Amino acid sequence: MPLRCKQERRFRITLLLIGLLCSIGPSAQADDDFDPATHPEVRTMLDSLSEQGLASRELNAAMQAAQYRPQVLDAMSHAAERRLRWDEYRDIFIQPQRIQQGVAFLNENRDALARAERVYGVPPEVIVAILGVETQYGRHKGTHRVLDSLSTLAFHHPSRGAFFRGELEAFLGITLGQGVDPTTLLGSYAGAMGYPQFIPTSYRAYAVDFDGDGLKDLWNNPVDAIGSIANYFSEHGWQRHQPVLVEASGPDTLPPSIDFNRTEPPNTSVETLKHVGIKPTAGNLSSTDEVVPLALDFADGHVRYVMGLNNFYVITRYNHSHLYAMAVATLAQRIQTAMGEGA
Repeated sequence: MPLRCKQERRFRITLLLIGLLCSIGPSAQADDDFDPATHPEVRTMLDSLSEQGLASRELNAAMQAAQYRPQVLDAMSHAAERRLRWDEYRDIFIQPQRIQQGVAFLNENRDALARAERVYGVPPEVIVAILGVETQYGRHKGTHRVLDSLSTLAFHHPSRGAFFRGELEAFLGITLGQGVDPTTLLGSYAGAMGYPQFIPTSYRAYAVDFDGDGLKDLWNNPVDAIGSIANYFSEHGWQRHQPVLVEASGPDTLPPSIDFNRTEPPNTSVETLKHVGIKPTAGNLSSTDEVVPLALDFADGHVRYVMGLNNFYVITRYNHSHLYAMAVATLAQRIQTAMGEGA
């Protein structure tokens, strides 16, 4: 083929490719764009929020600033609770430094924690353990811009978009209602915020102004965070002066008739567990008491049996994972022990 013909052919192919890219470019860009002027679903959401009293100008500005973050979708599918053994998960949170930091936080906030226990019935060490697991007592509140995370999940998550649209709406309502710029706040990849990592609907439902300054500030105020965690637990049925779990013994092989590690209200009787060789080794449970049967796995193959009580179930309302609840209960016990030792 003559050189000129080859050049003309390449030129035509180049033009064709440019045309194809131009034809798909705007559509692809629109998929990642939350501007209400070009995104009908965002426009509908903002119209509804505007009808509830939020300023249209501020709503539009917020969503025009929102950015699509595909890494958020990837993080959602790789949560540690879904892929780790108990000993692996435990070792993330149960460390000498985190225990000592918990003791220091408890001592620094002793008055607020004591008042939270009086009002809501939740022990200081449990509240502190939540903060220790969630943000290492406020040291790590998240690196994702909450607006971006929630916008991405609201309009791109394959199955939970409606849920996250509700969270995005709540987030815009909370921030704009309190005069906070929604583009400035950082949190988790799932949109959890502040010291206690409340998702926006939990923030709206359970946050309290525990220091009486007129603001429910969970981003910067540890006292409000303390009261809000205690209120959350109280509203979910925390039982004052009751334990979280009871240790148990059991067979080397898991009994197939028992459904372990369910984050549901206690529904298996102690008597039922005794029939398959699982017995409490502490506490004063009766045969008719109902518990959550737990079997915690270790690298060497052995299993630790535990009976979760009502307060264990309440902790799983904060994060629907038995591993999470066990980490909180373990950290609380270690902090309490360290306080008793004068650490």
